[in-house]
Amino acid sequence: MEMNQTVVLDHLTYLLKEKLSDTLIGIYLHGSMAMECFNPAQSDIDVLVITREKQPIGIYKEIARNLIRIEDEMNLKKGFELSVVLETYAANFVYPTPFEFHYSSFHREKYRTDESYFCGGWEDPDLAAHFVITYHRGIVLFGQQIKDVIKPIDKSYYIQSIKSDIEDALEGIIHNPVYYVLNLSRVLYYVRDSVISSKKEAGEWALDFVPSEYKNVIAQCLATYNNNEVEKLRFDERTLLNYATYMLNEIEELTI
Repeated sequence: MEMNQTVVLDHLTYLLKEKLSDTLIGIYLHGSMAMECFNPAQSDIDVLVITREKQPIGIYKEIARNLIRIEDEMNLKKGFELSVVLETYAANFVYPTPFEFHYSSFHREKYRTDESYFCGGWEDPDLAAHFVITYHRGIVLFGQQIKDVIKPIDKSYYIQSIKSDIEDALEGIIHNPVYYVLNLSRVLYYVRDSVISSKKEAGEWALDFVPSEYKNVIAQCLATYNNNEVEKLRFDERTLLNYATYMLNEIEELTI
């Protein structure tokens, strides 16, 4: 059954409004769903939540349990990637950014099976990228307008954030080629042209930029990311490693 995005987001919004009530400032959708290239088989539902003040950890654990319930009931494969951040850091950015609570598919089974488990109360370098993408391309699900809550941050923090996401590309690209091929494209697209893009948009851009020997790799990854029928991804490991090395070198030259 095809996922009804509106219904999923309505359930999420109702949950967060109920649990966070008066401290809730805004719920903001970012990432692939906001940029209209969401693939339910591969994409997270990326959400940034801004609140006025800290809440008891028990409240966040309740939210985690209910996020799992929504994912199970609506058969969401990847499900939500959600962070709660205090208003003060949206207005006065700190890098890496402190967060109150985090939930994602990586943590799902820990929240499901361990009542004592909790992810929150430290810093996450990824949040710089989430803030920037939300600021430029996010969607308000509830609350105040994005630019009334999130203030622009220095470009250098965004670059640090997106580069941290590809620092293990040489190790990861063999086992997760779609993610790393397209994410390397997204980082290079930004450091070259200052364009905040989705993986899909960046892959399409890279087809016109990268040397010809890598175009087939990008085309196959795009086809898979777009959920088109591909019999089997056929990649030579050496080609993948060469692609990652090439892209990392290009990115490094532009960010020295």
